[in-house]
Amino acid sequence: MPKRPVVVVVEDEEAIRRGVVDALRISGYEPVEAGDGVSGLRIARNAGVDLVLLDLLLPMMDGLDVLAELRQTHPALPVIILTARGSEEDRVRGLRAGADDYVVKPFSARELLARVEAVLRRSPERPHPVVRIQGGTTVVDCARREICHASGERIPLSDMEADILQRLAAHSGRAVSREELLAAVWGLREGGVETRAIDMHITRLRQKLTENAGDDCPEWIVTVRGKGYMLGPDLKLVTESPAERRT
Repeated sequence: MPKRPVVVVVEDEEAIRRGVVDALRISGYEPVEAGDGVSGLRIARNAGVDLVLLDLLLPMMDGLDVLAELRQTHPALPVIILTARGSEEDRVRGLRAGADDYVVKPFSARELLARVEAVLRRSPERPHPVVRIQGGTTVVDCARREICHASGERIPLSDMEADILQRLAAHSGRAVSREELLAAVWGLREGGVETRAIDMHITRLRQKLTENAGDDCPEWIVTVRGKGYMLGPDLKLVTESPAERRT
């Protein structure tokens, strides 16, 4: 029997959250609850999540910030915004930030479930997220954010290091400029952080990837003069489709 689709409900108002969770469970979904933005982001990044229902006004971390962070590591994960902000400007902001749909409170369970079904139906057409990057006998586990060597040694990656690798993997085959990394990983435009900071992170990341990696270690990150960085040509990217996440 196929696995029930997992839906993360990030909503700080308990009454609304419980109503959404009950409606999802009755309709054949497997809901997982979060009451603030920080825990919601952490849970949404877990393997096996099929869709996120995300409130905007959240404690600890704003919903749009959660969405921005999530899009860096899980660009293909469907997200529906749930919010009382119903103006056209707010809807446009949410959709431009990467949301798949926008449901304004108060909403009926019937409307919400129809939106969930429609977004999940479209999700197989989205690009598949990278879950592992392999180079020789070394593997980067993107979900766990760690480097796994053949010896069994596991080296944790910082959030910044993991985000850089995810960005390069999402655009494998082309150079990603320092300015693009500033915007995507730091969330800043040029001038907010000196580009030298990016080079320093890349240097530390290369050291982690190649240290104790063996003689067959390929080049993980290539510097493209005048353009930026890209993943090495001998790396293997393993992606995960929505169908695979549900089995």
